[in-house]
Amino acid sequence: MSPTLASPPLPSSSPAEKLSLAVVAAGLLALVLALTDGELGRRQTWFYAALALVSGGTLAWSWVKYGGHPAGVQQNNLWLRASTGRGAVAWVTGLVLTGFYVVLYWYSGNDGQGNFGPLNNLVHALDGFSQWLRARPADQWFLYGTFYTLAILLMGGRAIWKYRHSRYQVVRTASVMFFQLGFAYIIPGLLQFFQQPEFYFSYFWPLKYDYLFPGTVTSLVQNGGLGVFMVFWGAVMSLVATPVLTYFFGKRWYCSWVCGCGGLAETAGDPYRHLSDKSRTAWRWEVRLIYTILGIIIVLTALLWVHFATGNTLLGEAGTVAAQWYGFAIGAVFSGVIGVGFYPLMGSRVWCRFGCPMAAYLGLLQKHFSRFRISTNGAQCISCGNCSNVCEMGIDVQQYAQRGEPIIRASCVGCGMCSTACPRGVLNLENGPKEGRYQGSQLIHADSLRILS
Repeated sequence: MSPTLASPPLPSSSPAEKLSLAVVAAGLLALVLALTDGELGRRQTWFYAALALVSGGTLAWSWVKYGGHPAGVQQNNLWLRASTGRGAVAWVTGLVLTGFYVVLYWYSGNDGQGNFGPLNNLVHALDGFSQWLRARPADQWFLYGTFYTLAILLMGGRAIWKYRHSRYQVVRTASVMFFQLGFAYIIPGLLQFFQQPEFYFSYFWPLKYDYLFPGTVTSLVQNGGLGVFMVFWGAVMSLVATPVLTYFFGKRWYCSWVCGCGGLAETAGDPYRHLSDKSRTAWRWEVRLIYTILGIIIVLTALLWVHFATGNTLLGEAGTVAAQWYGFAIGAVFSGVIGVGFYPLMGSRVWCRFGCPMAAYLGLLQKHFSRFRISTNGAQCISCGNCSNVCEMGIDVQQYAQRGEPIIRASCVGCGMCSTACPRGVLNLENGPKEGRYQGSQLIHADSLRILS
């Protein structure tokens, strides 16, 4: 009988790490108390105490964990930890996240009397802040937006500490934090404060699919000049700016610098990026699903406009029902429940990889029309596997690096983590001439714009 090799023991956390994590745990306990306390004053106290404790504890832990150690991508023991190796902690985290999304989407709607079901206490704890920002009481979506934005900001701080040696990663992380806080949280709230339509300037069709639906367009236009500008902004960004920006910079300009879905994946989802399935089977499912969803939303949008042009007689109620089912299956179940709830089990870009129609649209442009590529130098590759391990989109980067082939994949979001993790400088993100784009790095034109990470 051959002896079995036992896994080396995990290094113990320092007292400072344990203290900061205890502060986070106290914050989560305070959140539970806010959820269950029936007295408004105490509930608000517990709620804001929870936000303060979780925020302070997370930032302190990030500083202790990464600030006190040499800079660099540290992937030690990821598969051995219960939290990042699909262990018990990961399953519990996944169940909690999934349960939260289920409750949020289907059990926390306003009953007409200001009751938001299981999340009622947390929603009303935000009434004062919501009145200040939006001039209206909070609802379940304002609660969700607050949690979502806070997660990106706090875990973005962690990512900046962790990758502080890479200017590219620091600037990219700061960018998604800025767009989420400003364009997806503050500006929509201020628009409501001034009695204008809620609008997210950082989301475009086909991701924000209803922004080019005839009903949404008509409603916005009826709101006057600002509404007309919103329609113009959405159409131009979706149909003109997106192809142009993708031609020059690849899909990274949006997926890794602007998009809130990508922002959450790159910050809160960073501990799980190595979990992405890199098998051929996963790639086949990726292609089948994401382009099917893109095709569905294109056809649905076109049919709704034909229906609108024929005086709403072509489809009857079928168009509305189809849009509702798309919103339920794709906008709620896929992007929310699965896309975020499954972070600890399937990696951080499940939605972006398998379901996002915007990623599919950008990916087609990137693969066939863009100047963007990741060049490789096979002679320097030592086959350490760091690049493949950090790829959240399921690309086996090492295979390209070993052969010295440029990486031109529709799924690549240009996060640059493969380049950041490479100890030999084998991988470089480039925007260069399209000529010779598919050739090895030794033939790439010298005048390519190289962005080192």
